[in-house]
Amino acid sequence: MEKHPTLLSSRLFQKDRQVEVVLNRSVLAWKWTENSKGRPGISETALSHAVQVCEIVAVRKAEDEDQDDTQSQKKTTQHSLLGPYSFTVSYVRRTRQHHWWCSHVTFHCASEGLRDQWIRVTNEQLASLTNRPKSLLVYINPFGGKRRGKRIYERKVAPMFRRAGISTDVIVTERANHARDHLETEANLDKYDGVVCVGGDGMFSEVLHGLVTRTQTDHGVDQNQPDAELVPCQLRIGIIPAGSTDCICFATVGTNDPVTSALHIIVGDSQPMDVCSVHHNELFLRYSVSLLGYGFYGDVLTDSERKRWLGPARYDLSGVKTFLSHNYYEGTVSFLPSEDDVGNPRDKLQCRSGCSVCQHKPSSKDWHIKMSEEKEDSGKDGTSGWNVVHGKFMAINAANMSCACPRSPDGLSPSAHLADGTTDLILVRKCSRLDFLRHLLRHTNKDDQFDHSFVEVHRVKKFRFQPQHRKVVSLEDMSEPPKKTGFRTICSAQTTCNYSTAHSSWTCDGEILPHTAIQASVQCQLIRLFARGIEEQQQQQQQQQEQCVFEDSCTLRAVEPNTALPVD
Repeated sequence: MEKHPTLLSSRLFQKDRQVEVVLNRSVLAWKWTENSKGRPGISETALSHAVQVCEIVAVRKAEDEDQDDTQSQKKTTQHSLLGPYSFTVSYVRRTRQHHWWCSHVTFHCASEGLRDQWIRVTNEQLASLTNRPKSLLVYINPFGGKRRGKRIYERKVAPMFRRAGISTDVIVTERANHARDHLETEANLDKYDGVVCVGGDGMFSEVLHGLVTRTQTDHGVDQNQPDAELVPCQLRIGIIPAGSTDCICFATVGTNDPVTSALHIIVGDSQPMDVCSVHHNELFLRYSVSLLGYGFYGDVLTDSERKRWLGPARYDLSGVKTFLSHNYYEGTVSFLPSEDDVGNPRDKLQCRSGCSVCQHKPSSKDWHIKMSEEKEDSGKDGTSGWNVVHGKFMAINAANMSCACPRSPDGLSPSAHLADGTTDLILVRKCSRLDFLRHLLRHTNKDDQFDHSFVEVHRVKKFRFQPQHRKVVSLEDMSEPPKKTGFRTICSAQTTCNYSTAHSSWTCDGEILPHTAIQASVQCQLIRLFARGIEEQQQQQQQQQEQCVFEDSCTLRAVEPNTALPVD
């Protein structure tokens, strides 16, 4: 581990125990002195602790902290016994898997000057972390999920932002697309370091479209051109989960916990993300960051929109209904495969914090070279050099990320990457109901969901879909009349299905697209989130070991109690 010079070192008190506290540019560590060891009920592992400076939320006088504490009277009594001069360090503590919590430790000093020195020097180190936001624009959806967005923000998030010294402008949305329209036309983005949405995936989509559209408008980019080079957004987006589905938050953080997300925002994490732009000819339709789905998922969403009065239960009901309908659709899929250096959807290499696959982003020069090569390869028909697949499909899915959620911990494509410039195109061909059920069940377990003869998956940079319109089937040509339902025709056999409609609908991150013939292009690292990707358990353990190495290797120099070493 890289060694940093010690900035401060003092013997202080923590509760009723004497501790040696050391601060350098990367770590704050405290260790009980010999006088505190050997006490009943105290283990050796509890004798020392270390926190990375970049994960310190705030440092301030303990009496300032007490103003927001319901047990301030008890704390004030304790302070009077140990001395009136104390400061509190708030920091990130990892609890259960992927969950973060804001912990606090209070140190007591014998002099006001010593306390003020610790607060000043520590805050100077925090101020040097330029990635931390100081001003945020916050949009709250009060209607999404269980209508708890405003309460979650006010009770769990806003106090943490205040403690960290982050100023906020809060807008409670009053209608659909309120946040999108405000970002596109009214918001003064120059005064903010990021935009935060409190809600579900729909709220995030509003903020995404507003921010990306505003950026392209400011730079004179025509979004209707499918091959246009979009300008990356400078402001990061934070997600405070408060919706019925929080797939994007879960896939980028590993949990749908508002406190964890707020801490990722406070410490200034930055996770680049690809965005898929979807067009119909030269008409821009929407942006997608998670799932583009045709066939099964398109039918589920279309039917569920008619049952909004049922709440979240409508998705389960529509899912069962769509599965029983067992529809398939005919069409042609053309796709431009990715390069070999980004792996493939079945390589078991999951995208995690610090992902090596997502580290490299092509330069603008490289992008123009690749675009020229793709245009030369496309030919007059637009498909030359592309792979073309024609068939009958139960589902066509394009996953920009794993699409993991609590119900499907590994997601639709477990090895999809957040920022490698590709999407995983999953083609599920016509099959029996039983086979399709087996495929769906593998979304919820650890089995390889692509290990079926009727499923193929490709890692692509672009793809197109053209539906094939079919004529209405005459009842005279059928050996058995179809059974009628309120949705679509139910198949009379396991592997066949006859119906009069020729196409499904595309679902784009939970919204229905108005066209079925589309072209989708992946825009590499177009946006950034206040996140760091999902941390593996091994990464967390390594971080703890590095902190322990610091504690063991740093020199807790012998100093007189209640003194501090000078700042370097």
